[in-house]
Amino acid sequence: MRINKYIADSGFCSRRKADEYIEQGLVKVNGKKVVMLGYEIRTKDVVTVNGQTIQKQKLEYYKFNKPAGYITTKSDEKGRKTIYDIIPKELHHLKPVGRLDKDSAGLIIMTNDGEFINKMTHPSIKVPKLYKVTVNGRVKTEYLEEFAKGIMIDGKFAWCDSQILESKKDETTLEITLYQGLNRQIRKMFKHFDLDVVHLKRIKHGIISINGLPKGEIKPIKPKQLKELNMYLNKLYKEHENA
Repeated sequence: MRINKYIADSGFCSRRKADEYIEQGLVKVNGKKVVMLGYEIRTKDVVTVNGQTIQKQKLEYYKFNKPAGYITTKSDEKGRKTIYDIIPKELHHLKPVGRLDKDSAGLIIMTNDGEFINKMTHPSIKVPKLYKVTVNGRVKTEYLEEFAKGIMIDGKFAWCDSQILESKKDETTLEITLYQGLNRQIRKMFKHFDLDVVHLKRIKHGIISINGLPKGEIKPIKPKQLKELNMYLNKLYKEHENA
C-alpha cells in the first residue's frame, strides 16, 4: 500500500495532506525519513508522522440525524450543546463530513476516514447536498432564477438549484440543492431577498439519504450503500478530470 493511503486510512488526515507531510520531511518508516510520495508500506512497517505513530484502523461510516439546537463540533467555548452530547461515546472518534449550523437539522455523515471526508467536501468536485427549506413569505420565481445564476453574499459568489414544493400566503417550502459549502449559505441567500429561513433540514448528501432515520439517531451506512457512494464519487472525479 502506498504510504499516503496508509496514513489516510488510519484517519490521521487526507491523502493529500499526507503528501504534504512527506514533502515536509515529517514522515518516517521504521525510524528513517521517507521523501518518496509513492513509497510502498509493508505489513510490519512502523510509520510515524511528526513523531506520532500511525496505526491502521478499521474505517467506519455512519449517518446521523442531527436535531436543531446542536452545533457540529466536539466542544464549544460558549458551552453550547454539540452533536457529541447525543452521539454515543464509543463513536466520539468519528468526524463529521461537513457541518450544519446550530439552527439546522438533518443528515450528517460521520466517519474516521480522512480521505473520504476530503473527497466528499472537495470544492472542485461539488458533491450535491439536498435540503428541505421553509421560509417566512412568498418566494417569487425570479428569486429562484437569480439563485441559479448566482448572487453575491459576504463578497463570495453563491448559487444553488431550487424548486418550490408548497407556497402559502405567509410561507414557502422548497427543495434546495447546494454544490458549495459557504457558511450559512441558504439562510444568507434568502436574506438577500429579505426572507428568513424558519426551518432547514438536510435530507441527502451525495446518494446517502436520511429517510427512515429518526431524529437524534445514528446508524452505520450499509456496505452496499457505501459501495454505491464510492462508485458515485469516482464518477464525479472522472467527470471533473475530463472537464
